[in-house]
Amino acid sequence: MPSADVPPAPQPTILVVDDEPAVRRVLSMRLQLGGFRVVCAEDGEEALSAFHREQPDLVVLDVMLPKLDGFAVCRRLRAESAVPIVFLSALDAIAEKVAGLDLGADDYLSKPFSPKELEARIQRILRRVGRGGVASPDVRDTASGLGVLRIGDLVVDTNRRQVSRGGDRIALTYTEFSLLELLFREPGRVVPRAEILEQLWGYPPRRAADLRVVDVYVARLRGKLEPDPRNPELILTVRGTGYASQRVGDLSLVAGA
Repeated sequence: MPSADVPPAPQPTILVVDDEPAVRRVLSMRLQLGGFRVVCAEDGEEALSAFHREQPDLVVLDVMLPKLDGFAVCRRLRAESAVPIVFLSALDAIAEKVAGLDLGADDYLSKPFSPKELEARIQRILRRVGRGGVASPDVRDTASGLGVLRIGDLVVDTNRRQVSRGGDRIALTYTEFSLLELLFREPGRVVPRAEILEQLWGYPPRRAADLRVVDVYVARLRGKLEPDPRNPELILTVRGTGYASQRVGDLSLVAGA
């Protein structure tokens, strides 16, 4: 018996913000071929207008922009939305990369870059947040299927990707939640920083500075979850290696979940 026609899923929308016409043109062509709908903006103010008008699923954002720079745009977007953001920059300084991630960006790519690599990173992020895209074979989903967990006084719903304490919701970005999920998937196991980078961002460290991305996100997560981030109880640092979850005895499935 033939099945009823099912309308195709809408294409994920990518907002590309860059003041270089050649970059916008190349990325637009590449991402459209990859199955995305692409909207472009050439400055910070136009980016904010396009974001509110189009409600994109992900934003590719250059740092150096006219009118409002990428950091200012990211700050405004994060005040109202958890939309994934990938920064682009002609500067490869680790301080700039850390600044972008501190503002809540999900990834950071230095120019010149491969459009193919950018597309792969976009695929990974959208796969992780559960939003469409054409899944490529090398994309590894970090979803654990753990259900609802209680970690100390925190309740972590891995199905809804929500965290709360005492009934109050704690807002985490997609990447922050994925990091929390990864660390508590195997409670007590030391997870090397290189493994975290590969699992969450999809590429191995090419130099020591790449691992700083992981440190920034662990610090952000501690700042939101730990009563005293300077003396963490949930996420411990294992010097020279990576990070491990503590309070193993307090981690349990919530009854009836």
